Amino acid sequence: MKKSVFLGALTVAGLTAGAAAAATLDDVKARGTLNCGVTTGLVGFAAPDENGRWEGFDVGVCRAVAAAVLGDQDAIEFVPTTGKTRFTALASGEIDMLARNTTWTFSRDVDLKFEFTGINYYDGQGFMVPKALGVTSAKELNGATVCIQTGTTTELNLADFFRKNNMDYEPVPIETNAEGQQQYLAGACDAYTTDASGLASTRAAFENPGDHVILPEVVSKEPLGPLVRHGDNEWGDVVRWTLNALIAAEEYGVTSANVGDMSNSPTDSPEVNRLLGTEGNLGEMLGLDKEWAKRAIMAGGNYGELFEKHIGENTPIGLSRGLNAQWTDGGLLYSPPFR
Repeated sequence: MKKSVFLGALTVAGLTAGAAAAATLDDVKARGTLNCGVTTGLVGFAAPDENGRWEGFDVGVCRAVAAAVLGDQDAIEFVPTTGKTRFTALASGEIDMLARNTTWTFSRDVDLKFEFTGINYYDGQGFMVPKALGVTSAKELNGATVCIQTGTTTELNLADFFRKNNMDYEPVPIETNAEGQQQYLAGACDAYTTDASGLASTRAAFENPGDHVILPEVVSKEPLGPLVRHGDNEWGDVVRWTLNALIAAEEYGVTSANVGDMSNSPTDSPEVNRLLGTEGNLGEMLGLDKEWAKRAIMAGGNYGELFEKHIGENTPIGLSRGLNAQWTDGGLLYSPPFR
């Protein structure tokens, strides 16, 4: 019942915000700052560094949008949100976009009146347990206590998985990943479940990562991506095509190192020229200037650069590209055409 009331309230809030805030692009330009909702802290995806500067794979999308729209990747106010507060923050207009390991689902798109602007990480839910527990499969977790973030698809997936396999479990509700780490390490739960990428990030932050095992089962599809409010198509287009620009740039060999030279004059690739504004008027169609995509790529690099810097195999997170490889490399990733 509580969940139904919560979702209904968000639906009303979403409708109200959608009607009242149908010009976010103008608001962001006038304010001179992008308000971007992120997680409360997930190393590799979104977390402040030792100097308090927000860094990570999701943060990189926020910075790319700020650079495209405002010409400054640092013209951002990062707003930490939990699984429960993220949708209220977006619906109310507190944030202009949400870039926070959020799964694209039917109800979030349709009922909550949000618009997902693409997928920046193809993920799936997994389980992590202490190696000392001796468990090698999630199907051995009958009767386990499981740490679970509230207000997430993970809650529903967890119930589905245990029901499907005729097993029982005891949920240990948590609000944030930091609380989840604390509870898990304190032994308050036998297992921690969230997106597999989040488990990798969480384990990497432990003092002894090798003492913990991510079990082989992936029990759901979790397409993660940025989202905006319904009813503001112009702003949705800006966020969508900024993400697409990062994805396309990797495919076409445009990087943070060479984008300056490649944008000085037309190349022999018409699509690269349209992307970088040396041909056509795509920026004008978005309500931006011709160098919007160039600035987005310069902010942190193309999709592949962001991935390798923050969560790739040479980082403590250690994620392989997998489904998040370009389509030319057997993955699911590609951008619609820039034409």
